[in-house]
Amino acid sequence: MNLLDTLLTAETENEILEFKEAKNSCDIDLMGKYFSALSNEANLAGKDRAYILLGVKNDKTIVGTSISDTKINEIKYEISKNTSLNISFISIERFIKDKNSVLCCIIPASPQGIPVAWKRICYGRDGESLGPLNINEIERIRNQKKNIDWSIQIVKDATIDDLSHDAIIFARLQYAEKNQKLRDEIIQWDDKTFLNKAKLTIDGKITNAAILLLGKPESEHFISPAVATITWILKDKDGVEKDYEHFSCPLILSIKEVYKKVRNIKYRYIQDNSLFPEEVQQYDPYTIREALNNCIAHKDYFMGGKIVLVENEDGYLIFTNSGDFIPGTIERVIDSDAPEAIYRNPFLANAMVNLNMIDTIGSGIKRLFMIQQGKFFPLPEYDLSNHAVKLTITGKVLDLNYARKLAADKTLSLSDIMLLDKVQKKKQLSDSEFKHLKSKKLIEGGKRNYIISSILAKTTHQESDYMKLKGIDDDFCKKMILDYLKKFGSARKAKFEDFLLPKLSDNLSEQQKKDKIKNILQALKREKKIEPQGKTREWVLISSK
Repeated sequence: MNLLDTLLTAETENEILEFKEAKNSCDIDLMGKYFSALSNEANLAGKDRAYILLGVKNDKTIVGTSISDTKINEIKYEISKNTSLNISFISIERFIKDKNSVLCCIIPASPQGIPVAWKRICYGRDGESLGPLNINEIERIRNQKKNIDWSIQIVKDATIDDLSHDAIIFARLQYAEKNQKLRDEIIQWDDKTFLNKAKLTIDGKITNAAILLLGKPESEHFISPAVATITWILKDKDGVEKDYEHFSCPLILSIKEVYKKVRNIKYRYIQDNSLFPEEVQQYDPYTIREALNNCIAHKDYFMGGKIVLVENEDGYLIFTNSGDFIPGTIERVIDSDAPEAIYRNPFLANAMVNLNMIDTIGSGIKRLFMIQQGKFFPLPEYDLSNHAVKLTITGKVLDLNYARKLAADKTLSLSDIMLLDKVQKKKQLSDSEFKHLKSKKLIEGGKRNYIISSILAKTTHQESDYMKLKGIDDDFCKKMILDYLKKFGSARKAKFEDFLLPKLSDNLSEQQKKDKIKNILQALKREKKIEPQGKTREWVLISSK
């Protein structure tokens, strides 16, 4: 009995089986909804797949379908394009039944912990009905990941022969470096003993972590649909891609190859009483190593996706990996300066500690900040949106005087400097961040147009920059407008803009400056000091009539 005959033994459609007549065509949008629903229902039912039969009526009558192979490829493409995680069918197989062609579309169950959405909506089934997956079912799927360690799972059929000999040799050296007292013993261990001791294997059985770190390039298929790939991309100053390369297993060796691709040139700046060196590397080697290893250790492998390192010729690196940031915020990591209680991949993280790739004392991220601060470079910038972690490391000085003075001001904590770094980069502060800096009198202004405070400007010798950012206040603007009208009689708004725009805060955009002048004119009108006159709507003093 083939697969089609087996599926037709079902009495009726169910949560993981759908019949569609589709004699001549099929609605791709409807197919997408069913793909999402059946994938999620298969997950909830503990099945690894679900099915849609095209060319079969609801009563199981075989009518056949004339959908072509070209149309099948189009369906596959659209499904992959519009589903979350960009997953598609395991396969679409064609069967001949009663001289009619029937297509069996085999759908993978949604990954553990991640419901599959079609065009951003997660669908489900209630018997034969199709509709959005209810919140309880969504939470059931999401909760699946909480106690699952992907990295500890045994890889069926994989053996030690699927691991790279060179990677094992390098891992031994790293393990010996980490465990100096065991050097003589380590030499005596065979590979199986070493891998067990390093906690890469379990009783000689190969784990996902072992394939990831030590597997041969051709062994990556063992951990599919997880991806063991680091992609390096070089872009020019305009963001145009100039070069790229993919690196796969064994990642313990690939990290070194990725590092070699980064053009880590010397960055030179003038010495100031020998407080800092004449030249430094754009990117500290530890920074690149730590960022890449963190991507490997904390990536959500259930989500698939590659680790991506974008190198921009304008002087910055961007590291991206999939998965939410478990600690919640970077500030929490910096403030606690201690190991996290929960790791996404504890088995993998522990193995990487044993191989001297990462530490688990919680100091790695803080050290990234301290390295950048010590070079007077902008601090690391994290974007934790869209279920991914994106880290930007800048390899140049944005404002040397500002950075140097901040670093020299011992009254500022690292948390304060991190927030002021956002002000320097013109990044939006959260309500709590804004209130914190305000309470410490480190910034002035409103929620959307804040600048460093006069106190901080004096400390960092930025008085002139402060005055440019602050600009003239509303009262002074009003006085200048009234003085102008007393001397010249009348003027249109454009005239006021000519002499007021250069004097307004550099922290405002051109449009914001024009809106400010417009609002000041309206305020003077409400105060009955000026009014518009005639068809040209020129402003005049009311008292001059």
